[in-house]
Amino acid sequence: MPGFGDVVQRAFYLGVGLASYAGEKAGGKLSELRSQAQKLAEEMVARGEMTTEEAKHFVEDLMQQAQQSSVNEPSASNQNREPRRIEILTDDETTTVQQDDQDVEKLRQQVLGLQEELQRLKRQQ
Repeated sequence: MPGFGDVVQRAFYLGVGLASYAGEKAGGKLSELRSQAQKLAEEMVARGEMTTEEAKHFVEDLMQQAQQSSVNEPSASNQNREPRRIEILTDDETTTVQQDDQDVEKLRQQVLGLQEELQRLKRQQ
C-alpha cells in the first residue's frame, strides 16, 4: 500500500503533467492562429488593402490579444467554480416569504375561479 508521501508525489506529477499538456495545447493553438493571421495579412497586402508594415502590426496585435485572453480565461472559469452562496433568512424575512406564498396561493385560487367562470360562460353560449 503506497504511503502518504507517494500519493502526494503522484498528485504533484499529475499536476505538472496536466500543466505541461495544457501549455502544449495552448502553444499549438497560438501558432495555428499566428499562421492564419499571417495568411490573411499577406492576402490583404497582395490586394493592396494594407502595407507590409500594417500587416506586421496587425499580426502582432492579434497575437497579443489572443495571449491576453488566454491568460484571463482561467480566472473567469475559477469564478464559476465558487461554491453556491446560501442565504440565511431572519424571522422577519421568513414572515415575508410566508406572506408571499399566501399571496401566490390567493392568485392561484383567483385564476382557477376565472377559468371555471370562463368554462361556464362557454357552455351557456
